[in-house]
Amino acid sequence: MTGGVRLSCFLRKAVAMLCLCCVGFVAVNEEGNATSVVDPTVVMTDKGAVRGVVRDGVREFKGIPYAQAPVGELRWAPPQPVSAWTETLDATQYRTICPQVERYGIPESSEDEDCLHLNVTAPYKDVEDLSRKRPVIVWLHGGAFVGGSSALYPLDYMATRGDVVMVSMNYRLGVFGFTAHPSFDADHNGGYGLEDQRAALRWVRRNIAAFGGDPDTITIAGESAGGSGVCMHLLAPDETRGLFHKAIIMSAGCVTPLPSVDDANKIGRQIASEVGCDEENGSLACLRGKTVKELLDAGTKVAGSNILTFMPSIGNKTNPLPGAQAFPAGEFVQVPVIYGGTRDELRLYVAYAMQAGQKITEENYEALLKQTYDEKSEAIAKQYPVANYSSAPAALGTVWSDFRPDVGLNHCIYLESAKLIRKLAPVYQYVFADGDAPPVTTNPGFEMGAVHSSELPYMFPHYDNTRQLAGPDLAPASQKLAEQMVDYFTHFAREGQPVAEGAPEWNIFDRDDRVMNFEPGNLGYFNAAAAHYCTFWKGLYPDILTQSGQDSGTPQ
Repeated sequence: MTGGVRLSCFLRKAVAMLCLCCVGFVAVNEEGNATSVVDPTVVMTDKGAVRGVVRDGVREFKGIPYAQAPVGELRWAPPQPVSAWTETLDATQYRTICPQVERYGIPESSEDEDCLHLNVTAPYKDVEDLSRKRPVIVWLHGGAFVGGSSALYPLDYMATRGDVVMVSMNYRLGVFGFTAHPSFDADHNGGYGLEDQRAALRWVRRNIAAFGGDPDTITIAGESAGGSGVCMHLLAPDETRGLFHKAIIMSAGCVTPLPSVDDANKIGRQIASEVGCDEENGSLACLRGKTVKELLDAGTKVAGSNILTFMPSIGNKTNPLPGAQAFPAGEFVQVPVIYGGTRDELRLYVAYAMQAGQKITEENYEALLKQTYDEKSEAIAKQYPVANYSSAPAALGTVWSDFRPDVGLNHCIYLESAKLIRKLAPVYQYVFADGDAPPVTTNPGFEMGAVHSSELPYMFPHYDNTRQLAGPDLAPASQKLAEQMVDYFTHFAREGQPVAEGAPEWNIFDRDDRVMNFEPGNLGYFNAAAAHYCTFWKGLYPDILTQSGQDSGTPQ
């Protein structure tokens, strides 16, 4: 743009109003008079102008920095404000994903720490759209706290169908985002990835109005590790109250037992030792001097096959109290919540184990149960006889999906979490059960069903865990379910209650048989606690599953 460049934003095509949302320029109309023209691709943020693109009914802005690159002295430090820029920033492409290694055959990797960027997608038909203030959904990506990125999730479908502004971001992962070490800042030790998410939420509060979003109607949503992030933000009211107004938790147990900071420090010490940074060598300076690859390799070696190595830790300012204590005490952000997971969550990890060479047969089924459940395995084998399932892998995956004490991806922990939350905030509970969902990974030869993350293409078309977005179209019945799910979720973001035209009424979760079953042709309530044998599991693990003080197996 040249000549009389100025900031302007129009509430109507014929009325100009000076503001921070759009950048315009002076033009001459047919009568020879000067007039202002809005450029919808340019928005002024609190740090400078950004230029995105308009396409297919949306305005897209990608790769906007919300914090400084966490390098040098900022590695393992809270995120710091980004410096302002003077020239319009190109926001038409995703930027670098945060450091990670390939995992489970997913070809996404990076060694670039300059990754703290976010993306905004808003509906757009004409200039009048710029004056609207839509609900905002901030999406937190999953990836077991060690992988994933915002670039995997196309935001346009939810934005246009639900008439909402969508935001996603990258945050530090693994060794850089979820490692604790005695030399790190005590207030945030082990929680830098979560602090990044909170910095992005503060950016949204300051800037989203300029993109047509309502800063007073923000929903945070996430799946898997992203869902756990939503839990952690609920559980840190002193840090997060006022940053969001509703929450959607997908496949994450808010009352899953988590390691203490002291326990997490042990992992950090092992990683430091792997790269030659023992405490007597001045660990923090030494660690900051190591290359990204050295640290990624050390984290991979220390973690081995344990997917829980980089869980959030409890006992600092970032994560003050575990959910089992915080929810009963009312020490959480009390906002409306949608909560649930996929019916066959951990059959996905059974598939991963088989792909890695693990044999799972009728003969070793009980021995495999014992590896997870110790002396309780005999009772579990009787409750879940392998003969009742299509195969031993399907049986094992069902057991794991109903309850595991060491992994937060299970239905009884979801229900326990919801029962604690609902005492002080409304909860809407669901289970995703579409057995015809697109495959998440190569099937090693058993009935996988609705596995962990299989619901993501229903909100993010063609999602396939890569930036290629090469997933297939949904089957017609599944596509109808996708439309209903998006309608429920986006109406919830707008009004605080999930509503979808032509779909069953979805009321507050106040008893076990009021859980929404997301299944084509069978959309409606069912008793999730009974379906997943939560009374049985409560008898085996009362320390984890009786915090709500209610029977999980019967309607209430």
